[in-house]
Amino acid sequence: MKRTVTTTEDVLDLLDELIAPLTDHGNWWDRFYAERNRDVPFFVDKPDENLAAHLDQGLIPPGARVLDLGCGPGRNAVHLATRGFDVDAVDLSATALAWGKERAAAADASVRFHHGNIFDVQLPHASYDVVYDSGCLHHLAPHRRISYLALLDRLLAPGGHFGLVCFAAGEMGSERPDAELYREGVGLEGGLAFTEDELRHVFREFTEVEIRPMAARGAESATFGQPFLLTAMFRRTPR
Repeated sequence: MKRTVTTTEDVLDLLDELIAPLTDHGNWWDRFYAERNRDVPFFVDKPDENLAAHLDQGLIPPGARVLDLGCGPGRNAVHLATRGFDVDAVDLSATALAWGKERAAAADASVRFHHGNIFDVQLPHASYDVVYDSGCLHHLAPHRRISYLALLDRLLAPGGHFGLVCFAAGEMGSERPDAELYREGVGLEGGLAFTEDELRHVFREFTEVEIRPMAARGAESATFGQPFLLTAMFRRTPR
């Protein structure tokens, strides 16, 4: 059968195949996380400095339900669990999740790790007080922002907070316009960079709490921070 596109999801799946097939991403990330001793900045066992700051400021209520999207080896999820939050964490890479489970056990932290695509993974809660993403959005193809916003609409509780860390334009990541990525067939070029105004546009239905460059943190710091990243926090308006 040649005429298969009849729904919006069919269109999204077709575009996946054109620019960033999801079917082999898990294997790619498994290989990426297999060598734990490589000099990769975010392999450190530390939470993001912005997340730690928001926790210290009391922005996230004690005991809140938190969903960590694209959690990797679980550094933020484990930190949240040690602070008393109810944490679910999702990633495509079974290798990363195995590492995260080891970290959680070492920290005596209770994290529910889920292996799968963030868009269709089965989760134990219908909604979350906080959805946090450190490095997932910038690895999604432009058309999958539609799915991402739908995910937030489905899972983020009214009045809840959405936290984000992504590549900063001018520092790291591809700055090609969305249409050019498809027209030129260049893929995602390692990840897409965003400006502060682009984040405001993408998440314009949310209330901005903060958007800023991530603060640099050295090896001696208890938190992770690299200036080639942008951090953001938004709040969903209560209905």
